[in-house]
Amino acid sequence: MPVHNEQFDVIVVGGGHAGVEAAYAAARLGSKTLLITLDLDKIGLMPCNPAIGGIGKGHIVFEISALGGLMPKLCTQTYLQARMLNTRKGPAVQGLRLQIDKHAYRKLSRSVLERTNNLTMVADMVEEIIVDKGNNRTTGVLTSKGVSFNAPSVVLTTGTFLNGLTHIGTKQAREGRQGEQSVHGLAQFLKDAGLAVGRLKTGTPPRLLRSSIDFTKLEAQAADPLDFLFEFESFKATSSHVCYIAHTNEKTHNIIRKNLHLSAMYNGNISGIGPRYCPSIEDKIGRFPDKISHHVFVEPESATCDEIYPNGISTSLPIAVQEEYVRSIVGFENAVIVRPGYAVEYDFVMPNQLEHTLELKAIRGIFLAGQINGTTGYEEAAGQGIMAGINAHLTSRGLAGFILDRSESYIGLMIDDLVTMGVDEPYRMFTSRAERRLLLRQDNAFLRIMPKAHQLGLVDDELFAKCMQEKKEVSEAIEALHKLKKGAEIVSVFAINPKLAREQIAELTGIRLHERAAQTVCAHILYEPYLIREIQQITKREQQKNLALPADFLYDDLPGLSKELQQKLTHYKPQTIADAALISGMTPSALALLIFYRSKELVKKKNIIFNKSHTTAS
Repeated sequence: MPVHNEQFDVIVVGGGHAGVEAAYAAARLGSKTLLITLDLDKIGLMPCNPAIGGIGKGHIVFEISALGGLMPKLCTQTYLQARMLNTRKGPAVQGLRLQIDKHAYRKLSRSVLERTNNLTMVADMVEEIIVDKGNNRTTGVLTSKGVSFNAPSVVLTTGTFLNGLTHIGTKQAREGRQGEQSVHGLAQFLKDAGLAVGRLKTGTPPRLLRSSIDFTKLEAQAADPLDFLFEFESFKATSSHVCYIAHTNEKTHNIIRKNLHLSAMYNGNISGIGPRYCPSIEDKIGRFPDKISHHVFVEPESATCDEIYPNGISTSLPIAVQEEYVRSIVGFENAVIVRPGYAVEYDFVMPNQLEHTLELKAIRGIFLAGQINGTTGYEEAAGQGIMAGINAHLTSRGLAGFILDRSESYIGLMIDDLVTMGVDEPYRMFTSRAERRLLLRQDNAFLRIMPKAHQLGLVDDELFAKCMQEKKEVSEAIEALHKLKKGAEIVSVFAINPKLAREQIAELTGIRLHERAAQTVCAHILYEPYLIREIQQITKREQQKNLALPADFLYDDLPGLSKELQQKLTHYKPQTIADAALISGMTPSALALLIFYRSKELVKKKNIIFNKSHTTAS
């Protein structure tokens, strides 16, 4: 039964992955929380790839787990297959990825939220935010049903629904997702409020009937035997589900090439910018004309339905063309399309209009999280959602905001990138974005983040005590191995046989570690010389935070800087040396040049002031 005109502490708009985390965090912290979403049955829906984690993205999920978030708990109970990616590389760039039963995940999301204290959920559409113009603060929201709900903090997690427009070939529909309504009133409110708004695009592939695919022609991808998933507690990963890999071919590419003019991406119907790192199949063909084949990851959507997700062939081509190019792929010769692929474009708010708490600078009390900030991906959305929910709660209490630094977390890194640099394409997390990735590993996420979550009240004493015990054992094991001068030997063994390395650590030190703690020990020893340097660089960066760059600083034709960096510096206008360091492609030598020229500029200004004073005195 909906609640009308009741006072809440926090209102969350949208029930996607950002909204779920925001509502869950705010309610668990004690805020009387309202979640408003278009359809209660779509809470936690995975409209695109039914998987969570991966390289960079998995790091975010581990940090959500360390903050007491919901996504990792849902994953443990609904996964179909677990794999650790990048195992041939170092522990800093490995990534846990889980194939998820999307239907089970969605149902469990709603069930958990319904049982969460302090949380009320209603199905409605928010038309506008109510603002006290005298104080320039939000006081609540107004819905399409004419109902107002009051709260000092509002979190907007609107996904792809703001002026959402779907495309299949030349056909368009005003939808936030296929078959779901678009949101116009709230989109117009944000524009009328004077916010800078842009347009982005994403897409999804056609879904295929499982029984129509010949899996004997595909490459199988088996699960990995793992002792831990995204949660702190150990969990023996077992699965009978197998994923597969197919490949596009020259015939596939020729079909797409001859029909590019029918794609919404190429016929001028789409104005939004698509994700560079997850392009449509027609975009791949257009951008990489010399590539004769692309991977297609063939993944189950659920254990209870017969739909398959062919990851890698997102499209906005007409349905007839989709059928033709799908059936040109080996193993898909008789494939039946259950649901066609489509593209969706939508409004987003330029994220450099936000504080690091994800609160709007222009209107206090409004927080934004997820695709409304220009990001793409469930994990990025959930990471922003939990931070927005925490800060919405703190604001409603009149307390200082909670911020994670980019040097201590991937979530902090993502938010700092967004609010400092903004976006000109959908933002996706990679380990390469983290200049401190040797420090920010999956294995030590709990040791890094959980103390902060415990202080906030999101992690209970019992779990926190276990985390601190793990930290103690890790530190003692590292110290003992150093004294015995066995560190390098154990690291070498761990790279080949983690179980044997753990047994040897126990024999040498008397400390019996589980898999994650052993990896933390070995990663620390492996990276130790670099970690010392990274910590020194963090200290240096802290000192550079206040090293200001003049707003009128001229970067054009600056000797020693590449044309690309000159253009980027002119475009972004970094306020400090630390901000300049975040620009993609920035090098240590380029930063040294900026510091040099900045110092030279200050000396020049001081001389001008001295000369003026001297002339006046004469």
